[in-house]
Amino acid sequence: MADCERGLGRPEKALDMAGAPEVHKLDKAGQVEMRLVAAGARRDMGQLDAAIVTLQSPELASNSVQPWTARLRYAYADALLAAGRESEAREWFAKAVEADRDGSTDASDRLAELDGVEFVDALAEDEGEGGEASAEEKD
Repeated sequence: MADCERGLGRPEKALDMAGAPEVHKLDKAGQVEMRLVAAGARRDMGQLDAAIVTLQSPELASNSVQPWTARLRYAYADALLAAGRESEAREWFAKAVEADRDGSTDASDRLAELDGVEFVDALAEDEGEGGEASAEEKD
């Protein structure tokens, strides 16, 4: 529900729901999900530092890998990057990659981009070859 409120452009309502006492009754996965939604709502409101703090938790710092670990680390890295904290973001994208066993995030791509790797869409280049002749070919 909180994520729906956020999607409808009501981040304040999402934050209210994330802070409700019932959240403590959720299982760990539900609590982590609510933390992700709350941090996203903070970002929607332009509160980058608050989003970062929202994601800082024992689950983030844990060395054990749970089903939510990759997404939590990814969200934290993304928030750090949005706040201009690139070196910290790189560290957390690397940690997200370690936890992302099923490839549910694009953390490896984000990490590579931070390391200066540029990705080229081979299909787009192939399409360009079959299209109009370049200026050099026309001359």
